[in-house]
Amino acid sequence: MPRNTIFAVLACGFCAACATNHSQNDIHDPFEPMNRQVHAFNRGLDAHVVKPATAGLSSDGGGGMGSHVLQGIGNFGSNLAQPGKALNHLLQGRVEPAVMTGFRFAVNSTLGLAGFLDPASADFALPEQDTDFGETLAVWGVPEGAYLELPLLGPSTTRDTAGRVVDLVIDPMHQVLDLDEWLIGLGARAVSKAGERARFGDSVDSILHESADSYAQTRLIWMQHRRHELGQEGEEIDPYAE
Repeated sequence: MPRNTIFAVLACGFCAACATNHSQNDIHDPFEPMNRQVHAFNRGLDAHVVKPATAGLSSDGGGGMGSHVLQGIGNFGSNLAQPGKALNHLLQGRVEPAVMTGFRFAVNSTLGLAGFLDPASADFALPEQDTDFGETLAVWGVPEGAYLELPLLGPSTTRDTAGRVVDLVIDPMHQVLDLDEWLIGLGARAVSKAGERARFGDSVDSILHESADSYAQTRLIWMQHRRHELGQEGEEIDPYAE
């Protein structure tokens, strides 16, 4: 069995072992003390590095040449992620979005100059249909497990953390790009997060730096958003339930 496949299976096993069923109106957070320490690190990183670095970028893309370059880099990284998203759509049994995502990748890789431009959205009505292996696991019935906050990456769950690992392992671009090229793609995706920080700067500031308990607020908002993405909304979440 290929090493990558073994790694993916082990990651799924980790997820299944850690995951437990909980009602949709609570948040299972047995690692809260550790999570709060990681949150404090992420909050400090945002305050001292990320926020100052994105301060010159306006939310409407009017931050000059730098914002356009940043957008292009983000488009490039996002385009390289499309084959992995198409694969996840297939694993979820969703053929139509898989095919549309494949067309999107083809259009942006050619007409979009390797993905730096996005004619698929602008001219071909092929918007990105986001997904990941965390969603694939949810479709397969794996429970979300415990809440986690990861260094640099932010909020997650045990299921989504395993999904992140598997996404890296099964990425079809591994078969096309050499290691350096693939790492450049990952870096481009990371740089694109700076654009998101600029676009949603006021909201991020109000949660991370202005709320009385930024950890509880971040946890609540992220869990509500993630469950909405997965179509698993329940009753109103009690932010203090475990």
